[in-house]
Amino acid sequence: MDRTVPKTGSEEIQLYMRTYYSLLRSSHLIQIETLVESHLAMESSLHPLARSTEPDTSALTYASLRLPDCMLDTEQVLIGQIERSFVEAGFTDIKEWQRVSAPGRRRRMHFDSKGSLAVFIASRSDIDDLVPTLTAYQIEWNKLHLLLQVDDAKAVLEAKRGEKLSEEEYALIAETLYLNNEELRRLEVIWGDRFTETLYQISQRRKQIGLRMLAGSLADYRRATAYWWSEVDSQMDDIDLENRPVYFVSSNTHCLANLLTGFAQREEHNLAEYIEQFSKGELVAEYQAIRDSGDRKGLDNLLYYVLKKYLADRGQKARDSQLADERTIGIYRVPSRHGFDVEAQVIDLKRLRRDWMDKRIQDLADVSRFASSDALILNIDYPLGLAAYELLNRVTERVGSLRGVYIMGKSATLNGRVGDVMIPSVIHDEHSQNTYLFENCFSAMDVAPYLTYGMVLDNQKGISVPGTFLQNPRYMEVFYREGYTDIEMEAGPFLSSIYEAFRPKLHPFNEIVNLYGVPFDVGFLHYASDTPMSKGKNLGSSNLSYAGVDPTYATAIAILRRIFGQEVRRLQQKATVRANLVPEV
Repeated sequence: MDRTVPKTGSEEIQLYMRTYYSLLRSSHLIQIETLVESHLAMESSLHPLARSTEPDTSALTYASLRLPDCMLDTEQVLIGQIERSFVEAGFTDIKEWQRVSAPGRRRRMHFDSKGSLAVFIASRSDIDDLVPTLTAYQIEWNKLHLLLQVDDAKAVLEAKRGEKLSEEEYALIAETLYLNNEELRRLEVIWGDRFTETLYQISQRRKQIGLRMLAGSLADYRRATAYWWSEVDSQMDDIDLENRPVYFVSSNTHCLANLLTGFAQREEHNLAEYIEQFSKGELVAEYQAIRDSGDRKGLDNLLYYVLKKYLADRGQKARDSQLADERTIGIYRVPSRHGFDVEAQVIDLKRLRRDWMDKRIQDLADVSRFASSDALILNIDYPLGLAAYELLNRVTERVGSLRGVYIMGKSATLNGRVGDVMIPSVIHDEHSQNTYLFENCFSAMDVAPYLTYGMVLDNQKGISVPGTFLQNPRYMEVFYREGYTDIEMEAGPFLSSIYEAFRPKLHPFNEIVNLYGVPFDVGFLHYASDTPMSKGKNLGSSNLSYAGVDPTYATAIAILRRIFGQEVRRLQQKATVRANLVPEV
């Protein structure tokens, strides 16, 4: 079969990747500064003003959201897979370091308060994500540093460390940095209470980040994944994961639980008060408009959106109440305590309550049949890139039987809009260079009834790329010209693992791979969070906010409805088999 896949436009990207991988082989600290030239040469779509002397607030916003606040004081970044990697390298007190996090990237990180940041990685994709992010952060920091060497601006920042700027002072800083007020406000939102302190620190010194990789062999990644599974299995005392049929889902840790528990609906009174007291006017107006219109679907989605913020603000008591309701219906959360940060959820289908479920899934929840079900849903929090391959491999090796693999994820779209849903049936994987052909169990009609704002595009061609920064306009133009419009990071690695789950060998490389005939359900749903072909718009210039709830829950509903339908059919078949085995009297 003939195929046309992207083969040009990526030379600079490959050079950049070869550069940092060769440097990371060193047992000593390397400097991010040595990567700046190859980063600039790549001309990343996510960092379009990298070569300019003007700040690129989109790239800085993106990087700041994916790095912890302690980057302000970080001088070296240490990379490893498990705690033992750090201990063997001499960082014996790693467990005592402060746990830190980033709002835009779920990754386990610890800070020693002396300039060292420890980062736990799950696969090579974490390196492809982290290194360009650190490089972009340092480039933009040093641009701001140079621009802030103006006496008036430095005096204002020194006088107002940790305080709010006046309108006049704000205008002065914006003018000094060649930013408009909107761009500077975006940085203020990201940096929060440390806004003026951050700008002051930037004005005082250039950023020079050191980087050291402590462990990174394939064996190290597999050891870390085995460690992750042992944690999951050991925390499930009442459930034997290894002898139960499993529906595997990759999504997030709130969608499925919210749809199944009805917690947000029972908390609506408190959530409405929370909106009134703490929300901006737009959300109050949205809530009232939805209530007045009688749109139950829109109301439920809004409650789910507010619930996350409500639980974060109201503390442990509110979270404990939610967790108690989840446990009542057989939803178990399994945090990753010691290795990389991928939380798991185990959902016992026989314990679900139909009256608690979101109305959009109730019609398929035949609770009378589910009472005899031994099936589980294993939901893992979105892994990054090649971690998807390692984690699904571990699951397929250990669970009793795999009944389905359902993947929800964000992607960039080259032919749609933010909030649209793409359903691919062809995936080209840049990791393996394979082009996978498969039967996606979802179609547009499985999602469209639950989507309010966007549209559903099925029969799409997707491409799994190494990282978000590791793309440039020429690279994406090749994708688009060959009909690849759905850009993300995990589908290819998941499909490589699916291949190995039913074929007697490792997945091939640089081939067309026919995955028709997989003996379990396979479904991929991607919702667009980025339109990189739109001039001036990328992941750093905006965020999904409330608009992202609509496609997220539309895809989650489609996944649950598919699982429920599949399980009802499985139970019917079992009942039929049993009936046929009973001898006639």
